[in-house]
Amino acid sequence: MAELRRWQHRRAPGEPVSAETRESYYGLPVIHGPHWRWPIVFYFVLGGLAGGSAVLAAAARLVGGRWARSVVRIGRYLAFLAVLPGPLLLIVDLGRPERFHHMLRVVKLRSPMSVGVWGLVGFTASAFLNALWQAAEDGLLGRRGVVRCIRRLPDRGLAAMSLLPAFFLAGYTGVLLGATAVPLWARNALRLGPLFLCSALSSAAAALSLLVGSGPDVQRVRRALERVEQVALVGELALLEAVQRGSGDVVGRPITVGLEGRAYAGARASAGLALGLHLLARVVPRRCRTVLRVLAALVAFGGAFLLRAAMVFGGRCSAEDPRATFVMTRGERH
Repeated sequence: MAELRRWQHRRAPGEPVSAETRESYYGLPVIHGPHWRWPIVFYFVLGGLAGGSAVLAAAARLVGGRWARSVVRIGRYLAFLAVLPGPLLLIVDLGRPERFHHMLRVVKLRSPMSVGVWGLVGFTASAFLNALWQAAEDGLLGRRGVVRCIRRLPDRGLAAMSLLPAFFLAGYTGVLLGATAVPLWARNALRLGPLFLCSALSSAAAALSLLVGSGPDVQRVRRALERVEQVALVGELALLEAVQRGSGDVVGRPITVGLEGRAYAGARASAGLALGLHLLARVVPRRCRTVLRVLAALVAFGGAFLLRAAMVFGGRCSAEDPRATFVMTRGERH
C-alpha cells in the first residue's frame, strides 16, 4: 500500500486542484474495492479443480472407451470432494452465514454473484449425483434396495447433464471478476473466463494423472490426460501474455510489481515450466519420465494457485489506484 501511495500522482505546488482531481482523486480510491481475502482464493482454486475434474470425467464417459473408466471414477469423486468446501469458504468470506442464505432466496440474472451462487448449487447437485452413482457402482454403499435404484439412473445421462454446470464452474470465476468495475478485471473481461477455464483444465488433468494409480490401461490414460494438460497450458500461457499486454502500464501495474506481480510471474513461469517438463519427458530415458511428469503436474497445480492469488489481490490493488480507474473511464489504452 505504501508503494502504491508513493506512486500515485501528488499535487505540485501551485498546481490547480482541478488537475489533481482529474489525475489522482486526491490520492483516494474512486471505487469501492473488493474485500476478498484468502478464503476466496482457495474457493477459486477448488472450484476450478472441481469443474475441470467434472469436465474431464464427463468427456471420458461420453467419448472414451472402457480404458477411460479410471478417469470417470476418480474425476467424479474428486469433483464432488473439491466442491464441498465451496459454500463454507463463501460463508467465511461473507462473515455472516445468513448472507449466503439470503442469496439463495432470489435469482437475479443480472447479478454475476447471484448467478454464480446458483451455478455452484447446480454443480454441487450434479457432482453429488455422479459421485453417488459411482459409489453405488463401486460397491461402496452396499447392496440395499436404495442402491439398486441409484444404479438404475442412466450413467451417460448423468455425465451429459454434468457438462454444462462443470464448464460453468470451471470458468465463471473469471467471468465474475470481469463483470466488476475493478480496472484490472474490467480491462480483461473477455480474457479472464477462458484463462480460468484453461487453468482449471490443466490443474484437473494434472491432479487426475497423479491419482489414476495402476492398471492395464494406465499408460494410455496418462497420455490422454497429458495431452489435455499440454493443450490447456498452451492456452493458459497465451492468455496470461494477453492479459499482461492488454492491461497496459497503469491498469496492469498490480500484476507487474510487488507480491502480486511476483505471483503473476510465478503463474506464467509455472505454466511454461510444466509444459517444458512434459516435452522433455518425451525424449529422456523411460526411467526418468515418471519423475518429470509428476513434477510437471505439481508445478501446473501450483501455477493455478498463483494465478488466482495474483488476480484476486491484484484486483484489490487496482481498485485502490484512482489513476487506473480514470484510465478505464476515459477509454485510454496505457
